[in-house]
Amino acid sequence: MSRESKFLARILRHAPDEIGVTLDPAGWVRIDLLLRAMKKAGRGMTRAQLEDLVKTNDKRRFTIRKDMIRAAQGHSISVDLGLQPLSPPEFLYHGTASQSLDAIFASGLLPGGRRQVHLSADLSTAAGVGKRHGKPTVLQVEAIRMHGDGYVFCRADNGVWLTDHVPSEYLRFGVRSVD
Repeated sequence: MSRESKFLARILRHAPDEIGVTLDPAGWVRIDLLLRAMKKAGRGMTRAQLEDLVKTNDKRRFTIRKDMIRAAQGHSISVDLGLQPLSPPEFLYHGTASQSLDAIFASGLLPGGRRQVHLSADLSTAAGVGKRHGKPTVLQVEAIRMHGDGYVFCRADNGVWLTDHVPSEYLRFGVRSVD
């Protein structure tokens, strides 16, 4: 992820006040206000550069609608993305580091510094996430069983599945180690 993309993710997910912008309750900010604030903070870019960053971001972390932008998911600040509950596929996947497995199987998957747990619909995406944290392991989540037991799932604009918590009884190894 580029330096600019990391900065934009931090602003739109965690710290809009760092450059003096305010997100609306759904996490949106006007692009012209964001670009002006970024320039004041010494991180200027043009509208075309911003649109290119959004378009080329491999994880589709950002969403542009009309003259507004927001992070698709991953917030630590309070926003309501307005996502509707959906029935998930039978299985979803979570990539993690092998050294985290004891804690995960003791407490389940917790959102950590984010508002929700992030899950992938495919093994390869989850494996890529796991690689960022150490020796990767992919866990399979029995999502349809969780859903049947009353847990709520939503899917963000970028395809990431979200839920508040995954208790350990719904977890099993998808792929023990991925190289």
